[in-house]
Amino acid sequence: MYEYLREVVCNANLQLRKQGLVIRSWGNVSGIDRSTNVVAIKPSGVMYDELTCDKIVLVDLYGNTIEGALKPSSDTPTHLELYRNFEGIAGICHTHAAHATAWAQSCKEIPCFGTTHADYFYGPIPVTEVMTKEQIQNYYELNTGKVIVKRFVGIDPMKTRAVLVANHGPFTWGKTPTAAVESMVMLEQMATLALDTITINPNQGPISQDLLDKHYFRKHGKDAYYGQRSPAKE
Repeated sequence: MYEYLREVVCNANLQLRKQGLVIRSWGNVSGIDRSTNVVAIKPSGVMYDELTCDKIVLVDLYGNTIEGALKPSSDTPTHLELYRNFEGIAGICHTHAAHATAWAQSCKEIPCFGTTHADYFYGPIPVTEVMTKEQIQNYYELNTGKVIVKRFVGIDPMKTRAVLVANHGPFTWGKTPTAAVESMVMLEQMATLALDTITINPNQGPISQDLLDKHYFRKHGKDAYYGQRSPAKE
């Protein structure tokens, strides 16, 4: 019944490797069927060159395995917490991509310095608060999801489809597993550009609100005009 979901999630995971965003088994992509709340996710610790569709694990929104012989990703509770709170998303991605992870380890948000960033993310990429000893020792992965959700109070997760977990690494999401991977590709590019920017000019400030609005909404707003319009229906 969920062969297509498994296939999409498997292919999205393999795309991370093709994009150079993961090494060994360090990363995972999941997808959810919102009609049944069944989540497909990469199995824990499986190397990317060994990953096949039949190894993708199916769980419910509470982490109970529905189908699959392998253990789901250890990050599954984080994914599930995001699915429970961000209703518009249907795919989640986590990696330790070098530049985005460096920002996360530095506990610094990624500023929006220019229009390249503004074309995809509406404002800076937020970083979570540092997790407490209690949060780490008790239900760590679930609490990782909770600190992400807390950080997005007042932020639209569909306009800023990425977060940096302090001392840890990036998570991204989208309307599909493939879109979540695209968000990760874009996030790593913005992390690299931001690092280059402050290397050249440590005093560089963020983009103006006017220019941020112009570039984001010309692609993503209700009156977006970037790209080709769909043919008018007769």
